[in-house]
Amino acid sequence: MPPFRHRFRIRYHECDQQGHVFNAHYFSYFDVALTELWRAAFPGGYQQALAEYEVDMVVADARARFLGSARFDDLVDLEVELTRVGTTSTTATFTLIRDGGVLVEGELRHVYMDVANWQKTAIPDGVRAALEPYTSDQAQSLPPGSA
Repeated sequence: MPPFRHRFRIRYHECDQQGHVFNAHYFSYFDVALTELWRAAFPGGYQQALAEYEVDMVVADARARFLGSARFDDLVDLEVELTRVGTTSTTATFTLIRDGGVLVEGELRHVYMDVANWQKTAIPDGVRAALEPYTSDQAQSLPPGSA
């Protein structure tokens, strides 16, 4: 299955004095695209899904590799793939593309937490099933209860 794709335009206020997107904004872009992926996976989006299963997610690791830079008014595509679905965490990779060229590659690892005690918890089966269409064919996917 092709990766989830979120298209948007770079806004003026996201650019630095050199006219490039300020580096920290790329992590906001990753978050927005992942939120849109959740909206596609669940009718009520991220909040409804996690409220239904009484879990939440926290970022455990965030990375970005800058190969180029976006500028004001660029139309870009941000591709998202879940490349690992573990017992208690998921890893998403991000590829920001402008005119067919890759500008930024990124990765976010989220750990699932039980909202009652904020302890790490297994990914609920319903969440796992809903995210399956957005999991890359090469992803390492572990069933519940496995290491």
